[in-house]
Amino acid sequence: MKKMENEKTNIREVLTERSSEKKEKIYNQYVKENTPKKSWFINLCKAYLVGGLICTLGQVLSSLYMGTGMEKETATLYTTLSLIFLSVVFTGFNLYQKLANFAGAGTIVPITGFANSVAAPAIEFKEEGWVFGVGAKIFTIAGPVILYGVVTSWVLGVLYWLGKLLNWF
Repeated sequence: MKKMENEKTNIREVLTERSSEKKEKIYNQYVKENTPKKSWFINLCKAYLVGGLICTLGQVLSSLYMGTGMEKETATLYTTLSLIFLSVVFTGFNLYQKLANFAGAGTIVPITGFANSVAAPAIEFKEEGWVFGVGAKIFTIAGPVILYGVVTSWVLGVLYWLGKLLNWF
């Protein structure tokens, strides 16, 4: 009860303060007091564990696919598709977000994190329709990654081509 009164007092102070510097100082103090303290070591362990489990799942899937007689390249493609599928399903059932809250950076293993970043906005904005919801928002997070990946690949390809043309390589 007393903590709620202190929070209301802090909020009133911030709202009524005229000096922007003092307002910022009061606000920063409020945030510092109310932000949960987390151990970086425990976060590191959780990220390592979950990221490792995702990679282990990928290796298990790859081994299973190769065990059915697939060539390594084909098994790798099926593994990638399976990890993307599982990531999107977990995102759809809101399990990926819970896993990300627990593991932090451990869920940003490239293929699963990327699939989540495409699926999450699509699911979030589906109520706005296929065009203005899903179509417009699906790449809000992943779009810049795709854009800069394609542009960087193109620039490096041109540089490589010039290097071959001028016998630099």
